[in-house]
Amino acid sequence: MTPRPASDTAADTKRSAAPLWNRWWRRLPPSRQDRVATLVPLLAVLLFLAAIVVAITYLRYEELDREQEAVTRDVEYAQQRLRLRLLERQEQLMRLAREIDNKEIATEEFEFQVESLISQFPELLAISWVDARRNVLATYASPSTPPALIRQAGSILGSDETDGSFDLARELRQPIYSRPLGEDPRNATLMLQVPLSEQGRFAGTVMGEYSIDGLMRFGMPPEIMARYAVALLDDRQRVLAGSLQNESEVLRVLPWSAQPMEHEAPVSPVGNGLIIKAQGYRTSQDIVGSGFFWVIGALSALTVWMLLGTWRHTRRRVQAQQALVSETNFRRAMENSMLTGMRALDMQGRITYVNPAFCSMTGWTEGELVGRTAPFPYWPDADHELLAARLEDELKGRSTPGGFEVRVQRRDGSIFDARMYVSPLIDPKGHQSGWMTSMTDITEPKRIREELSASYERFTTVLESLDSAVSVAPLGSDEMLFANKMYRLWFGTRGQGHRRLVELAGKQPSPSPDDGDAVDAFAGMPTDSLTDAGSENAEVFVEELDHWLEVRTRYLTWVDGRLAQMVIASDITARRNAETQAARQAERAQTASRLITMGEMASSVAHELNQPLTAISNYCNGMISRVREDRIGTGELLGALEKTARQAQRAGQIIQRIRAFVKRSEPNPTLSEVAPMVANAIELADIELRRQQVRLTPYVAARLPPLMVDPILIEQVLINLLRNAGDAIAQAGRLPGARFIELRAGPGQREGVEVVEFSVSDSGNGVPDEMFERIYEAFYSTKSEGMGIGLKLCRSIVESHHGRMHMENIYNGSEAVGCCFSFWIPVVSRLRPEASQPESTSASLPEPERAR
Repeated sequence: MTPRPASDTAADTKRSAAPLWNRWWRRLPPSRQDRVATLVPLLAVLLFLAAIVVAITYLRYEELDREQEAVTRDVEYAQQRLRLRLLERQEQLMRLAREIDNKEIATEEFEFQVESLISQFPELLAISWVDARRNVLATYASPSTPPALIRQAGSILGSDETDGSFDLARELRQPIYSRPLGEDPRNATLMLQVPLSEQGRFAGTVMGEYSIDGLMRFGMPPEIMARYAVALLDDRQRVLAGSLQNESEVLRVLPWSAQPMEHEAPVSPVGNGLIIKAQGYRTSQDIVGSGFFWVIGALSALTVWMLLGTWRHTRRRVQAQQALVSETNFRRAMENSMLTGMRALDMQGRITYVNPAFCSMTGWTEGELVGRTAPFPYWPDADHELLAARLEDELKGRSTPGGFEVRVQRRDGSIFDARMYVSPLIDPKGHQSGWMTSMTDITEPKRIREELSASYERFTTVLESLDSAVSVAPLGSDEMLFANKMYRLWFGTRGQGHRRLVELAGKQPSPSPDDGDAVDAFAGMPTDSLTDAGSENAEVFVEELDHWLEVRTRYLTWVDGRLAQMVIASDITARRNAETQAARQAERAQTASRLITMGEMASSVAHELNQPLTAISNYCNGMISRVREDRIGTGELLGALEKTARQAQRAGQIIQRIRAFVKRSEPNPTLSEVAPMVANAIELADIELRRQQVRLTPYVAARLPPLMVDPILIEQVLINLLRNAGDAIAQAGRLPGARFIELRAGPGQREGVEVVEFSVSDSGNGVPDEMFERIYEAFYSTKSEGMGIGLKLCRSIVESHHGRMHMENIYNGSEAVGCCFSFWIPVVSRLRPEASQPESTSASLPEPERAR
């Protein structure tokens, strides 16, 4: 078997890969194909630009690394040359110092050798022989030495002139270089101190002074000076000799041209005080390389921009196509799903289009209707002439904008009412190509409209027949929106009566905020449009009509969207008269109850009055007999008269309290203290309780708040409860030790409000279970001689003060050993004091208007 050539294998691979690529490409949607066709060239351009940038950057940075290595190598070579030159001068000065130590030369020979050294080595400015006391023994300076550095033999060297190098050489006993000296960096000098010794003692130094500029000019290799900008710097980076390029003058075209190549190193043996620094000269700005880079970048950016523009344009076209398809589908779906029938006619009256709704209405298919001319199959036979005239008007553009009603016949022969609207069809060139007609089945709306008309008539009939006046008027206007027959009968057709009723209702007292049954009638209404009139029910008296009216006001939104107020006024004169009569009967019942109570207590009251009257009689008879016998002094007579007056005052108080209790008067709510009311009730009831041998134990809490009540009515409730408790104990036949009543008054919390609670507990047999439901019924009593109105009146009095009464038995195991009647009065009451009758001591049940 012969092997296949490599070219055949590659061709097979391409052929096998091509179907995969084609299948993948064909599976993509058109939008994805456009995106791939745009992004792939864009990606290729970006990759090409990235490859060019990476290659140029790599080559340039490699070149910069080579240049940096060359600068570093050349600076280190220059550093070695300077170091060798300084070490040679140092060695020569050290040899001269050894000769001085060995006393081989004198000052004249020293000056001769120093002159020879300075003439051979221009970087040396001066050499001096200084003893241990800083006295200059001998010195020689170069002719080019500045006058400030020339010293004379015999002068004293200052400590500031050596910058501490002299002292350091004395301590270390080895050659010491100073830092660069001098105010002017360009004229700075370098000082070398070589120590002298005499028999192991410090004997001074041989001081050599170098010109840093001389070191630069004569010690720096010329080839280094030619290739670089070289300078000597001190430790503060000041240029002492040479020059450096200004970095701001470097043209920064590319990132790698941010700064020139440079290197610096300290000059030994001087140390960090003297630094050599070299910068590579930028002989050219690499315009060709930079230009090539920027041209490639600009062309790549232009290509990317063009590809992005093409992609954006393609996306817009695709989006426009998608929007067109979506809009077409949406309109088709809307036309197919809408209930309004659509029909298009050309200029000759031929049907060119009908939607499914039109076909569904008429029962004819689209194929049967499209292309037909008048008369159309859905025209009723009896309406051909009328519909032909309508069609003629439609084709000539004389249709009314509000449409017109026609009768349409279905395919099965049934007829329905429809309304048609006509509008012209305009082609893309702006020319009219036909007429579009929309048809709506109005059979059901027409039926509903007729039923609404009938309902409105019935509603109007009902409102006109009401015995209440109903009126509606907009806020801030004198216009009357509605008024029924009773309103017109009472007030006429104008709005004065409506405003009069609103004003009267607004002057009535509004419900208290703590009324749990109050309903906010303003809910949902705009607060900036409401008036000050109340929205609750009110009972007012209209002098013009001489009637009591119950006025109810409500806010509503009228049919035109305006905020209006409805007032309903009902005649309640008969009800008010009945309530007044009922209040009078209740007041008579209370008075009768008090008279009955006092009648039942008459014997006890007589006994109570008999004691002070008997005492008065005895005192008077005693004084008369003693006066006749002239056996009484003035002091004794005054004492007897005072006792007589106190007994008379006691009898008068008893009579006054009874008179106030039984006196009939109007209700008089006042701010009353609890303790006096309890005390007065106890004094009146205690007479009967003592007769029945019943012990009364009162307990009144301290610092109880005053109550807005009628004190006589509350005393009446307490007296009735105490008398009932005494009668229950008497009927139970308890032993004298077990006859007791406990009266308590204290603060409490009921239904979320602060109250004062009163309770009367007895030791009788309690109330039988079968009587619990009827204990408060009128004319029902457990006593053989009772009238059955006491507890009912008590509960009515308590509830008129917005309180509640409660009754429960006291059990010892399963046996009832007593009963407890309790009631509570709220501390914050809605009752108001009656200023018109300040002397009233009794009250009746409040009338309905006063209760509100």
